[in-house]
Amino acid sequence: MTSATDPLSPAPGHSVAPGAPSVEPPQGPSPTPTEPIAPRWSLPAMIAIMALATTLYSWNLSSSSLNSFYSAAVLSGTHSWKAWFFGSLDAGNFMTVDKPPLVLMVMGLFCRVFGFGTWQMMLPLIAAAVGTIWILHSSVKRVFGHVAAAISALVLALTPITVAINRDNNPDSLLVLLMVGGAALALRAAHNSRLLPLLGSAVCFGLAFNTKMLQGYIALPAVFAMYLCAARLPLVKRIVNLLLAGVALAVSSIWWAAAVSLVPASERPYIGGSTDGTAWNLIMGYNGLGRVFGGEGNGGGGGGGGANFAGTAGLGRMFNDILGGQISWLLPFAAIALVGGLILRGRSPRTDLTRAALILWGGWTLFHYLTFAMAEGTMHPYYTTALAPGIAALCGGGGVMLLRAFRDDKRWVWVLPLALGTTGIWSIVLLCRASGWNTWMWPVIAVVMALAISGLLVFRSGRRVQLFAASVAAAVVASLAGPAAYAASVPSGSGGGMGGTNPTAGPTTGNGMGGPGGGGNRAGGFPGGSGGPGNGEMPGGTQQGGQTGTAPSGAPSGAPGDTQQGNGELPGGGENGGFPGGQQASGETDTPPNGTGATGGTTGQRGGFGGGGMGGMGGGADSELVAYLKKHRDGAKWLLAVSSSQSAAQLIVSTGQPVISMWGWSGTDKAMTLAKLKELVKKGELHYIQLGGGMGGGGGMGQGGSDSVSSEVTAWVQKHATVVKESAYSKSTSTTSTSKTSTETETKTKTGTSTESDSQAQNGQTSSALYRLDPSDLN
Repeated sequence: MTSATDPLSPAPGHSVAPGAPSVEPPQGPSPTPTEPIAPRWSLPAMIAIMALATTLYSWNLSSSSLNSFYSAAVLSGTHSWKAWFFGSLDAGNFMTVDKPPLVLMVMGLFCRVFGFGTWQMMLPLIAAAVGTIWILHSSVKRVFGHVAAAISALVLALTPITVAINRDNNPDSLLVLLMVGGAALALRAAHNSRLLPLLGSAVCFGLAFNTKMLQGYIALPAVFAMYLCAARLPLVKRIVNLLLAGVALAVSSIWWAAAVSLVPASERPYIGGSTDGTAWNLIMGYNGLGRVFGGEGNGGGGGGGGANFAGTAGLGRMFNDILGGQISWLLPFAAIALVGGLILRGRSPRTDLTRAALILWGGWTLFHYLTFAMAEGTMHPYYTTALAPGIAALCGGGGVMLLRAFRDDKRWVWVLPLALGTTGIWSIVLLCRASGWNTWMWPVIAVVMALAISGLLVFRSGRRVQLFAASVAAAVVASLAGPAAYAASVPSGSGGGMGGTNPTAGPTTGNGMGGPGGGGNRAGGFPGGSGGPGNGEMPGGTQQGGQTGTAPSGAPSGAPGDTQQGNGELPGGGENGGFPGGQQASGETDTPPNGTGATGGTTGQRGGFGGGGMGGMGGGADSELVAYLKKHRDGAKWLLAVSSSQSAAQLIVSTGQPVISMWGWSGTDKAMTLAKLKELVKKGELHYIQLGGGMGGGGGMGQGGSDSVSSEVTAWVQKHATVVKESAYSKSTSTTSTSKTSTETETKTKTGTSTESDSQAQNGQTSSALYRLDPSDLN
C-alpha cells in the first residue's frame, strides 16, 4: 500500500489513474496488508527529522522563559500530593490553576523524581512533541506512503508556533500528542474494523480533555465523520461502536471533575477560573463556551479587546499580522491539496482509506481553523499549534496526490503549480511584513520556487526522473524556507514577546507581539491599539501597576540539580533576590536571562512583590521582605496572600513557600471572601496580606477591582489590619520619589484614619502595601 502511493514509484505491475475506482472491499474485518519493504532513505530521514525537532525544542532551553503560573503549580505538586492531584497553584491548596491537572501531573512526577527545574519540567513535554511527529509520520505513511510521511513530519517539526510552544511548559504539547494519537487510532480502527483502536482513540481524546478541556474535543467531529463514513462495517455496527467509544470518552473525560465534585468544598481548593469554585463551571464557562463567545473571565470582544491576543475575530484571523507568520505559511497549499484530493477520490468506494484520511485531517484542519478564527474569548497565538498536524498531513498526503495527478493526467497539470505558486507568493508576503528581518530571503524563495515550478513542467513527461525529483525537492525547500527561518529564531531568544505566557516565533510583524528577531513589543501592539505587556498595559488598554520594560517569566532556569531552597532564594540555589536564574529583586534592574531588558518591579514603596504582569512576568520577590515574612510567619500555613495568581506564582517559584492568590488569574475569581479570610486568620493559617501592586487593579484586586467581594475584603483589611513598616524589614531607605507615600502608609493604624495614600490605595493608584492580621484583629 505504501509504495503504491509514493509519487515516483507506482505499484509494480500496474498504474492507477487519478480518481479511478477500486473494487469495493468485503464488509467486516480484513487482514492488515503486508507492507512492501520501506525505501532505504525512509528511516534515516525520519530519524533526522526527529533529531532536528529535538534540537529546536531543547536548544539553550535553560535560558528560556517558562510560564511561572504552571511552574508554580508543578513545584507545589512536588510538595503536596493533594496539590498534585487538584493542580493547585500553591502547596497549601487554596486555589488551583485554571486548567485540569494532567500535564501538571506529568511534569510533577518528573520533578519529584529528578528535582525541580527547567529541564525536569520540559523533558516529558519535549518527548511528547517528538512523539507527535512520529505518530503523524506513521499514520500518513500507512495511507499515502513514505514521501508523504516525511514531508508531513518535516512540516510539523518546522511549524513556527509549534517550535515556540514546545519550548514552553504550557499544556499544548501534551494536548496535541493526545489528539494526534486519538486521530491515528481512529483511522486505524476504520481500516481494520476492530473496536479496540476506536476505544483507544476515545481514551486519548478524553485525556486531551483533561489536559485543556473542550479544546481537546475540537477534532472529534472529524473523527466521528471519518469513522461513520469509512469503517469497514455495516451501519448499525458502526453506530454501536461509536456509542461504545462515547462511553469510553465520557469516562476518560469526566473522571477528574467527578472526583473533585465528590470532595466537599471545604476540603478542596477553589477551582481557578470558575465562578463558583467547581470543576463543572470551569468546563462549561471559562474553558468552554467562554472561549468561543467571550465572557466568564475570557475578556471577549471580537475586536481584540479583553484577553484576546490574536487579533480581530473573523475568517481571516489566521492570516493577520499576528498569526500569519506563526501558522499560515502552508494553509493555502493544504486547502488546495484537500479539495484536489477529495475530487481525485470522488468515485472511490465508501471505505477508501485515502479518502478517509482526507476527511480526518481535512476536518481536523477545518474545525480548528473555524474555532480559532471565530473565538471571541481568550485567544493566544500558541493555541494554533493544534492546527499544525492537520496542515502537515494535508501537505504531505494531499501534496503527493497532486504530484501523481500532475504526472499522470493532463487535466491536473495546472493544480500543483497553482498550489506551489500560491505558497511562494504567500511566503513572500509574510516575509515582507517583517520589515528589516532577513530581507534576502524573499527574493531567494521567489527565484527557487519559480525554477522549481518550471522544472516540474519541463521534466513532467520526460525520462529525466532525477531532474524531476530535484524540482520537487526545490519546491519543498522553497515552501519550508520561511517557516524554518521563523522556527530557527525561537531558540535564540525567549520564544516570543511575552516569554512563557505567550510564546511566539520569529520577528515582530505589524501590530503583533514581538519575537526574538523583532526587538520586542511595539506601542499599540495589541488589537485595539493597546500597549502590550512590558508597555505597562494589558490588552484593551488596562493600565498596569507600575511595571516597566519587558520582564521575564518566573520560571526556573539552569541545569538540573542546580536548585535548592533558602532564605530569600529561589528553589534552586540562585542568589538572593528570589527570581529563578538569579535575577535582581523587585524594584531593582538587571538584564534577565532572555535578554529582553530590565526587570521592573512595582512602583512606590520598596518591598512590593513582583510586578505581576501576565503569567508572573515581573520582578522577583524582595529578599529582605521574604526573609522578614519567614521569620515572623508564626506557624502560618501560607507565607502571604496576594491579589492575583501571577504575583502568587512568582512568589511560589521564588521562595518555594505556599502563597495565596486571592482572586485568581484575571482578578475575577471569588476564592477569597471576607468570611474565608476571617476563618484563616482565626486559625492562625494566614497573617500577611499584600494589597495593591501586582496587576494594578483597584486596591490590588487585579482586573476584578470593581468586584464587590474583593472590594469588601480590601476595605476590611485596610480598616482592621496593621501596616508593616518598611523599616521593619529593609536595611535601606525608599527612593526619594516614594518616601512621602511610604511614611504616610507606615504610620496608618487600625483606628481607620485615612491618609492621602490610603485614598489612593482604595482607588488602585498606589503601590503594594503589606498588612498583618492576627486573631485579635477579628474582634
